[in-house]
Amino acid sequence: MSKTGYADLPLHYGRVPRWLAERMTRLGGAIVEAIVLEYGKGEVLRRLSDPLWFQSLGCVLGMDWHSSGITTSVMGSLKAAVNPKARELGIYICGGRGKHSRQTPAELLAVAGKTGLNGDALVHSSRLAAKIDNTAIQDGFQLYLHSFILSDEGDWTVVQQGLNDASGMARRYHWHSKAFQSYLNSPHSGVTGENQGMILNLTDQKAAGTRQSILKISYENPDRMMGEVRKIIMPRHHEVSSSDVNLKRLGAILTLAHERQFKDFENLLMLEGVGPRAIQSLALVSEVIYGSPTRFNDPARFSFAHGGKDGHPFPVPLKVYDETISVLKTSIEKSKIDNSDKLRAIKQLSALALRLEQNFQPNPFLEEVIEKEREQSNLYGGMTVFGKAAPPKKNTGSQLKLF
Repeated sequence: MSKTGYADLPLHYGRVPRWLAERMTRLGGAIVEAIVLEYGKGEVLRRLSDPLWFQSLGCVLGMDWHSSGITTSVMGSLKAAVNPKARELGIYICGGRGKHSRQTPAELLAVAGKTGLNGDALVHSSRLAAKIDNTAIQDGFQLYLHSFILSDEGDWTVVQQGLNDASGMARRYHWHSKAFQSYLNSPHSGVTGENQGMILNLTDQKAAGTRQSILKISYENPDRMMGEVRKIIMPRHHEVSSSDVNLKRLGAILTLAHERQFKDFENLLMLEGVGPRAIQSLALVSEVIYGSPTRFNDPARFSFAHGGKDGHPFPVPLKVYDETISVLKTSIEKSKIDNSDKLRAIKQLSALALRLEQNFQPNPFLEEVIEKEREQSNLYGGMTVFGKAAPPKKNTGSQLKLF
């Protein structure tokens, strides 16, 4: 089994407000359904095993772009959205945070009873993945969340998160069953990050004797380590800065959304009646669904779809969020009936943005974008955990200049 990546995240406390949690469930569920329709259930598991894509998903759903809360909130929202449609989608989500993590074995056995999968093997995989990250790898992080996502074909992904009280950081670990080798045969593709002192790694290739004495599971000699893991170490600062975002990519999205000089724009997109601000959000959602893995190394960019509940980079625009959900869900339902052009139109948004990006040379404009979003936030029903966004300033004359 290969550990596919990890993410280090500053600890954030508190709960996701209901107004955001409900929308995260609806949009997250629609994104998963769109991926299944386009690529199949296995692609959902692969993407969830990628820490950079996972972080981007959390950002496009309106969570604080860099915080530890993304893990709990995203997995909770997806579980609420996916499990009621599990038979249709062929995907099941088990476990969660705290007491919910301890229910994982029972939930896996229940899924096995419905699908005919080997429940004992699934429970074994769940327990051993948690044991490796919590006990065999002693890096200062104690697990408090364990989510096990599986398909009715037996493939699975594990997303789990640990807490380091001393550093005030959380670490999220990702696993994927597709690269299965051996649990104790150097299963990690690599673990790197800031030096936080000595680490005990009982899965290292030199720890065979210790493993035999302590775990008594594997008696074989370990193989060599695989290539470096995909990883992300998020900064502690709350604001989104130019160093956190690929300005060329973001500028192309904004140009696509707000400049209507394309001759084939309306006919190509089949999204008449959808305003430019909603196009901006839909373009970023489109990339989460259809973008290639190389496109997610700046997850903060995806917070420009629906902002963040802490107000960074700007308050969550509820009217835009609801329009995004409505357009995507309607497109998915129509696609099931008549292979509607509308879902293909949403797919074309990310392709159009990529095309624009090739020759795009923006000036440093991030502060202008954020200022404009905050000024207009009240018009879009902007909300944060602190309440409604303030009314826009009068006669500001704010203009967004991308070139």
